[in-house]
Amino acid sequence: MNKIIDKIKKDTGNSTDIMYKHMNIKNREINLVFSEVLSSGDYINEYIIKALIKLKTNNIDFSLVNIESFLFSNNIVEIFSYKDLLNYLYKGFCILITDDVMLAIEAKADIDRDIPTSDVEVSLLGPKDSFNEKFNDNIALIRKRIRTNDLYIDSFDIGKQSKTKIGICYMNNIIDDDLLLITKNELDNIDIDAIIDSSYLQRYLSNSFLCPTINITERPDICSQALLEGKIVIVVDNSPFCLILPTFFVDFFHTPDDYYEKNVNITFIRILRLIAFLIAIFLPGIYVSLTTHNIDMIPSLLLTNLLDQRLSVPFPSFVECIILLIAFEILRETDLRIPSKLGSSISILGGLILGEAAVSAGIVSPIMIIVVAISSISGLIFSNISIIYLIRYLRVFAVILGTFFGLYGIFLCFLIFIIKLSSLESMGYSYTYPFAPIGRRDLSDSMIKYNTKPKYRNSLLAKKNIVRGR
Repeated sequence: MNKIIDKIKKDTGNSTDIMYKHMNIKNREINLVFSEVLSSGDYINEYIIKALIKLKTNNIDFSLVNIESFLFSNNIVEIFSYKDLLNYLYKGFCILITDDVMLAIEAKADIDRDIPTSDVEVSLLGPKDSFNEKFNDNIALIRKRIRTNDLYIDSFDIGKQSKTKIGICYMNNIIDDDLLLITKNELDNIDIDAIIDSSYLQRYLSNSFLCPTINITERPDICSQALLEGKIVIVVDNSPFCLILPTFFVDFFHTPDDYYEKNVNITFIRILRLIAFLIAIFLPGIYVSLTTHNIDMIPSLLLTNLLDQRLSVPFPSFVECIILLIAFEILRETDLRIPSKLGSSISILGGLILGEAAVSAGIVSPIMIIVVAISSISGLIFSNISIIYLIRYLRVFAVILGTFFGLYGIFLCFLIFIIKLSSLESMGYSYTYPFAPIGRRDLSDSMIKYNTKPKYRNSLLAKKNIVRGR
């Protein structure tokens, strides 16, 4: 037993947060090993050490059965290997070591947040709770919405150093078995030292560097809806965001409120999001192409106004547009990174002052500020950061093509984007579903929502209802 204690001290480098307590009961030596920061010292003193002392004072034989009956813990596991000992130690368990038995007693400290409200995916009518960094809490938020034994959860660890707990959640009576097999194989093939956040897994599961093929959410109601549609939800310990897979392009035009309002309102908002998406990408490129190559397509009165505004601007439209795009992106990043109490005021003040000063100095024209501002504001309608990055890249790409090829370049950019979408897959499923291939059941909840009843069990991936891309 002393050899095990010495080995722990050696392998942990005599870390000061690893605590050791020695006791003698019935002429038997007992050692307790736990992490001071991961385990609750009060719980260990109150429920473990006092229970062991009670064994001694009541003159009860020291055995594994008696120990387990006197210890009040949710989870007691017998350890058979040194590797498992270290694994449980760094999970917040208290390790009880004797000459013939080793036990891992759950004594985790409460170092996580309470259930917070949703900050990123804000809902006006739906539930307000969201995930936190605690694995069990996140599972509980899903369990309380789907109270059935058909909800399966498979857990395992990923990461050579972090040993991060990963949970695969799915509805056993709905899930496509091939999807489950593909997902588990992809996770098994991940070779990484540490999983710090769920976004680490997103990098390995997504097969596109530009378009997001894996959705990430902080809302348990969205995860519950995805499970009932035959999708898989991946819960990652220490992360307040869960992954939903597979994900289709149309999913990013849906919001939590879409399932709590009337269909006619939902349809209007979804079409508005699509229009905003196209404006955010193509508006600056269209303006640059018109003022550079296709001037004859501008009405004469409007053309006169544009010429008057651009007389004092020394740069071509392309340079002017790039300068403003960079300035707006800097303002946006500044708004995100500085303290929230200062963010909005500084970004608004900075935008007004810089825009007015730039126009007065003749660096940019007023119409260009309007164009870039409308494009940037249209992109803010999306909360998913992956879609925001996609809009950024496509916007610059459209401006470049519009500069060299005019409106033909804009059409070329749109064509390349559609071809790229059509070629993508998410976990083996076509990224453009339900439009290509056509899914009749799911068209009722795509861009136009007209199905008044939930489509659970008969939709999306449930029991191979769609055509695979592979």
